[in-house]
Amino acid sequence: MIRAEQNVDHYNLNTVYKFESFFDLSPDLLCIAGFDGYLKRVNPAVSKLLGYTNEELMSKPINEFVYLEDKSSTDSARNELRKRVSLFNFENRYVTKSGEIVWLLWTSLPIESDQLIYAIAKNITYKKQLEEQRNKHLAELTKINNDFKELTYTSAHDLRSPVNNLLSVFELLDVSKISDSETLEFISILKSTTEGLKETLNEYVALLNKNNEINEHLEELNLNESLNEVLLSINSLIQNSEATINVDFSSLEKINFNKAYLKSIFLNLITNSIKYAKTDCLPIISIYSNNNNGNKELIISDNGIGFDMDKVKDKIFGLHQKFSTNIDSQGIGLYLVYNHVTNLGGHIRVESEINKGAKFIITFKN
Repeated sequence: MIRAEQNVDHYNLNTVYKFESFFDLSPDLLCIAGFDGYLKRVNPAVSKLLGYTNEELMSKPINEFVYLEDKSSTDSARNELRKRVSLFNFENRYVTKSGEIVWLLWTSLPIESDQLIYAIAKNITYKKQLEEQRNKHLAELTKINNDFKELTYTSAHDLRSPVNNLLSVFELLDVSKISDSETLEFISILKSTTEGLKETLNEYVALLNKNNEINEHLEELNLNESLNEVLLSINSLIQNSEATINVDFSSLEKINFNKAYLKSIFLNLITNSIKYAKTDCLPIISIYSNNNNGNKELIISDNGIGFDMDKVKDKIFGLHQKFSTNIDSQGIGLYLVYNHVTNLGGHIRVESEINKGAKFIITFKN
């Protein structure tokens, strides 16, 4: 009988020792608090983080250590604990002895018979800092995007007046008095290009006036027709560069998309291919569609100077990001293309090597 009692005592002592070791060595903050709002016991992790001695921590009400803005929510949480309601994933801020603010994530269990609360907390300060940085970056990106939309709207709106004036000149021009065939052809091309520019500007102004109603402007578009409108508007650029443009939309002739966005995608990617052509060979641009297991794709590739993808990485579609010394580069075209695609639920990726051209693969939302 005596031996049995000794075994029980030994077991109890061993259990207490293990509990004490767990309590003292845990990297998480372990606390025992009373229903009276005072700490009764804390492990070393609490003292280490907050910078107070155990005596200091237990000599004042817990709320004295809580950040001012979180005192009310902490009081409410403690009142729930007194009602035997366990607390999970409760976040609040504490102020350390040095004045630093730390975020803690609590799980607390009340024991009414003992008038005690057993609590464990994790330091989530770093996580909160990352969230704050992310939210700050998102706010900055949202502002940049809104500012850019406003600039685009203003520019498109203001450009309509000189374009309309130019079209008025064509109306006043008496071409019957012009006999030179080359001059007549030039006037015809210039008038057609100006009319195309007016249409594009009107589409942008109408689109941006709708703000968040972009999805209402989706329509079934013929890829070949949209491309031809763009090619006509930059016909002189294509001729001067002696670019070869290969087109094949046999796999996918039509898509549901926004007309102004699609024309902008064609315009920016084609003019970029011409702008960044290699000096030792003429530009060759391939434009084709693909229906890959239900994924509708538009692919535009060239034989230009290409990108060093290890260097540009995810910056390639950033606003004002320039990867060439070309004086005409503003770092806006690819930013526009990316936003046109992603705003309507699609995605775009790039395959490229230095001096081996670039391939842009656009996947449209199904």
